[in-house]
Amino acid sequence: MEGGGRPSAAQAVLLAASTAITALLYSIYRQKARVAHGLEGAKKVRLDPDLRAVLLEAPGRCVPYAVIEGVVRSVKDTLSSQFVENCKGVVQRLTLQEHKMVWNRTTHLWNDYEKIIHQRTNTTPFDLVPAEDNAGVAVRVMKPLDAAELSLETVYEKFHPSVQSFTDVIGHYISGERPKGIQETEQMLKVGTALTGVGELVLDNATIKLQPPKQGMPYYLSSLDFESLLQKQESSVRFWKILTVVFGFATCTILFFLLRKQYRHHRERQHLRQMQEEFRQAQERLMNAEGGEILKNACVVCLSSTKSCVFLECGHVCSCHECYQALPKPKKCPICRQGITRVVPLYNS
Repeated sequence: MEGGGRPSAAQAVLLAASTAITALLYSIYRQKARVAHGLEGAKKVRLDPDLRAVLLEAPGRCVPYAVIEGVVRSVKDTLSSQFVENCKGVVQRLTLQEHKMVWNRTTHLWNDYEKIIHQRTNTTPFDLVPAEDNAGVAVRVMKPLDAAELSLETVYEKFHPSVQSFTDVIGHYISGERPKGIQETEQMLKVGTALTGVGELVLDNATIKLQPPKQGMPYYLSSLDFESLLQKQESSVRFWKILTVVFGFATCTILFFLLRKQYRHHRERQHLRQMQEEFRQAQERLMNAEGGEILKNACVVCLSSTKSCVFLECGHVCSCHECYQALPKPKKCPICRQGITRVVPLYNS
């Protein structure tokens, strides 16, 4: 603590940082909890011939947040894998990722660094249909790339290492960057994949559409079943809740420590003021009873013996030798509470 009982700059920064982190974690926790609560309250609908009748009876022919499960079927053409034969899908993502080592001048270590240098995503319209594929009902999936969790399967992955000469190696060490190679990846949402869709379900003329919800809730197209998806979100909520509680407890601990220090400083100052007031009253009584000359030379502790000690480094002359010996250790001046480093005897002539 600094003078006056105020916290030091480091303590203030620590408290502010801990409070800010706790507030940030609590905000993330509330958002995750809202998402999990909304997902838990989503309406489960079956992909069967009665689905159209359910939407006709719904307000605005729309279910704002619905859960539906089915398998992927392309509407027109399918996308073919560039590397795997007879691999058909409706979403294709091609990625080129650079891998290299970068020298860290602070830690003096080589760190892995990855950077996407090219990515292309191709899509084609597709529906969700029942697994039996004989119910005659389909749900058109709109804007699949907007889904918070789009389950794509990696169908091809190959790493192309960099070919380096001796001159290149020396140049890389000088520049602080050492290429490792290029990783080529192809991911696809294949035809026939079982998906769980969570979003807004609407009947648009004769087409049933699953699209991103308008209430700020996330849009899901996941290969997990609904129960697993819900458990995943609840696990995320518990994780952020634990982090919030831990940092909140740390913030309360820091705040309690600072308040306790300030309270103790306040009590010490209050005790000092009380002692000074008692000395002043005793001096007044002594002056009224015996005159100012006796008061001037009286010990401020016992008010009976003559002052005979000079306290250094503060320089106060306020105590007799017997009262100085009786002061508790570490010895402090009764007037200013400064530590006494040495004592010089005082001789009155």
